[in-house]
Order: sequence, then C-alpha cells, then structure tokens
Amino acid sequence: MDLVVKSEVILSVYIISFLIGCPANLLALYAFSIKVHSKPLPTDILLLNLTISDLLFLITAPLKMHEAASGMTWKLPPFLCSIVSFTYFSTIYTSSLLLMAVSVVRYIAVVFPIAATKIKKPIYPVIASVVIWVISSAHCSIVFITIHHPSLSSKNSTICYENFNPNQLKVLLPVRLEFFFVLCLLPLLVCIYCYLSMIVTLYSRPRIPWKKKKKAIGMALGTLAVFLICVVPYNSSHLVGYFLGESPKWRHYTLLLLAFNSCIDPFIFYFSSSIFRFTIKASIFKKLRMNLVKFALQKDVRRTSDTAASIL
Repeated sequence: MDLVVKSEVILSVYIISFLIGCPANLLALYAFSIKVHSKPLPTDILLLNLTISDLLFLITAPLKMHEAASGMTWKLPPFLCSIVSFTYFSTIYTSSLLLMAVSVVRYIAVVFPIAATKIKKPIYPVIASVVIWVISSAHCSIVFITIHHPSLSSKNSTICYENFNPNQLKVLLPVRLEFFFVLCLLPLLVCIYCYLSMIVTLYSRPRIPWKKKKKAIGMALGTLAVFLICVVPYNSSHLVGYFLGESPKWRHYTLLLLAFNSCIDPFIFYFSSSIFRFTIKASIFKKLRMNLVKFALQKDVRRTSDTAASIL
C-alpha cells in the first residue's frame, strides 16, 4: 500500500511540476537570452544558467513519471538510468551553486557598489558558470561509478539508483556526506551571510527609497526560503543516511520539493529581475498587438469584399 501511495504521489508531483515548470522556464529562457545578447549584467548570465539547469531537470521528468507509473521499477534501457540520474542530480547541485553565486554578486553590488562596477564584464559570470557546471558534474559522476563499476554494480536490478547493496553504500554514503557540506551547507551559509548583509546595508542607507529596499529584502528572503524549504531537506537525507548507514526511504519525498523548486524559480526571477518582467510584458503586448492588427486587416478585407459584392 505504501509503495502504491508513494508512486501516485511522486507521479502527480512530477506531472504538475512539468506542466507548470516547462512553460515558465522557457519564458525565462527567452527573457534572459534577449538580455544576454544585448547588455547583460552578471546576474542575468547566472540566472540564464539557472534556467537552463531547471529545464534540464524538467527534461528528466517524463522518464521519472514513467518510473513512478511503473511502481518505482525501471523498465527502460539500463543505460538511461545512469544518464537520467546523472542529469537529475547534477542540476540539483548546479542550481544550489548558482544561487550562491547570484547572492555573492548581489551582495557586492549593494555593499561594495564601486567594486561591483569592476566585475560587470560578462567574462566573470561566464567563467563562474562554467566552473559551477564542472564542479557539479564531477561530483555527480559518482552515479556512473556506483551503477557501472564491476565491483559495485548490482546485476539485473529493476530499481534505478535505489536499493543499494553494502558495497555501493560503503562508497556512496561518505560521498553524499561531502555533498551535504560542500554543495549544500556551504552555499546556504554564503547565501545567508550575503543576503543578511544586504538587508542590514540597505536599512543603513536612508537615501535609498523604501520601495526599492522592500523589493530587495523580499527577493533575498524569498530566495533563502526556497533554499531552506526545497534544497536543504533532500541534502539532509545525506547526513542522516551517513549516520544510519543506509539510504533513507523518505528521500523520495524530499526530491519532490526540488521538483517544485524548478517551478518556483521563474516566479522569483519575475519579481527580482526588471528585465524579466519587461521582456515578458513586451512579448505579451507584442502578441496582442499582432493579433489585433491581424483581426483589423481581416475585418477590412471582409468589408472590402462586401462592398465589391454589393456594387456587382
């Protein structure tokens, strides 16, 4: 019964996340792509990478849906299991590190505005993004080692990257512990320090309008809330699993919070990035104008045709 309930819950969450997250992130991708091709700020490049990470996460959702619909058994080709798991988990940690990088850039912009002008060159966030992708990919290569290494792999397993044998756990649990400290706790502490310092600095500057202060503070607290609610629970399973000597069963449900995170990110972009709001509104109004023009032209054509018919 528990397995059935778990499968149904997981399937439902992935369906909802996919249906909401894909269009929202595609719109974000469109907005940031336009900005990056004109005059990009460091945060624009980092948020573009975060959007790409969320989209890659969502690309794996249909295969995770198939897994959940099959009662959490993997009925697809085995090689897809390792590819999907690698993509799935590497995007999780890429997002965490990118959120950290965004917080650092915003911290420098608010606390050290003069120094911020010196790091506005696109090359710096591009290098940071590449380093982040490499770090997360290198860490998550443990997926391929765990699944395919001759001394670790489980033969004829119908479960994808779960139900680990003792040899796999002996390698996996210490690595997951390192994930918790390096790829979760460190980014979280950096984000907390940067955003709290931002808030204190904004409050200490009376010349900054309250509206701008309120927006910046709301963005900072919203980002921290998403990190704490969506990212930390899953990574805490690494810490608990290490001391228990097993992979906790409840980690499935913490992964669902990460699925929702891919839907929440675009809405954070909307409220925290003026270029995102402007591009969205511009594209919507452009489409409305095109439809109105098209409708007016069709109406003129019909009117002309009716006039010609009446003359004839």
